Amino acid sequence: MKLPNKIQSRKDEITSDFLKIMAQHFDDILAGKAEHMYHVKDFASLLHIDPRHFSNTIKLTTGKSPCDHMEERIIVEAKKMLDDNSLSIKDICYKLTYNEPTNFTKFFKAMEGITPLQYRKQKTENNTISQHQSQSKFVA
Repeated sequence: MKLPNKIQSRKDEITSDFLKIMAQHFDDILAGKAEHMYHVKDFASLLHIDPRHFSNTIKLTTGKSPCDHMEERIIVEAKKMLDDNSLSIKDICYKLTYNEPTNFTKFFKAMEGITPLQYRKQKTENNTISQHQSQSKFVA
């Protein structure tokens, strides 16, 4: 007897709902509509399930913990903002709900191996080199 898709894929439904909620939460954070980053218990509560069950399900279906997903998204958003030199690192830190710039710097360095300032400098240097190479192609 084949199980209905609804029963068969509850774990996939939880995962899909989590990813949607997480995306919306990041949109709210970036738009200034939310003042703090959700934790595992917050997502579990929104999904009306036990936090341990929530974490286990996400890990089972994606191979990554909910925290891993959040951290990856924070890094993606941080890099986008760091690429835009109009925002200070301090502003980026606060926009991503870090209360202290040092905490954001420690997190970024732990994830990327360099500080946000080093990342920004490397990106700027790489862009400058690329521009010079593009210009020299037209001159030659």
